[in-house]
Amino acid sequence: MKHLNLLFLSTAALLSSCGGGSGYTAPEPVPPPPALAPQVTLTVSNGAGVSGNIVVTLTPTQTPITVNNFLAYVASGHYVGTVFHRHERNFVLQGGGYVGPLVAGGTQPTARPTTAPIALEVGKGLSNVRYSVAMARTTELNSATSQFFINIADNVTLDTQGGGYAVFGHVTSGTDVITAMVGAPCSAWAAFLGTACLPSPNITVTAAVKTR
Repeated sequence: MKHLNLLFLSTAALLSSCGGGSGYTAPEPVPPPPALAPQVTLTVSNGAGVSGNIVVTLTPTQTPITVNNFLAYVASGHYVGTVFHRHERNFVLQGGGYVGPLVAGGTQPTARPTTAPIALEVGKGLSNVRYSVAMARTTELNSATSQFFINIADNVTLDTQGGGYAVFGHVTSGTDVITAMVGAPCSAWAAFLGTACLPSPNITVTAAVKTR
């Protein structure tokens, strides 16, 4: 961008020195590039082979309510200490709600307190494809709070199923970490998770920081 500015300024200076009577019209300046999309880096570990950073690039233009909600939870430190409590094989990894450690078969956990639920932002040109990140919710459309999920397969039916699930970002770095998460040991806990399982040892978010 600095080079573009310098080139344009040099051209303007040259035109003014020539008197400007030649009929030559200066080209319009090149518009600046759009602002870089914000990113959040989640650092995860299970102490047994899963360790690293997942970078999520957010989509504030399409889903401003959802992105601002997620960033507010990041800024408050809400996600630090939470675990990815649900692994639905060939479907999703879900987290953001429960503080570890969680033990399969134990007392059903209580979710960490949240702020008010947000409006559902679907139909924004975003899809629940592999490595996209979307908000979890109940059967009530406008019920998402802090819980989110990473699509580990192309789950495009979630774009409209039951009213749809709001995608608000994509994993742009750390897919190798997600592969390790998917391959980590996972324990059945039907009373809490139904057909899904609980990663055991827990995959814990040790840091969640807005890095851009």
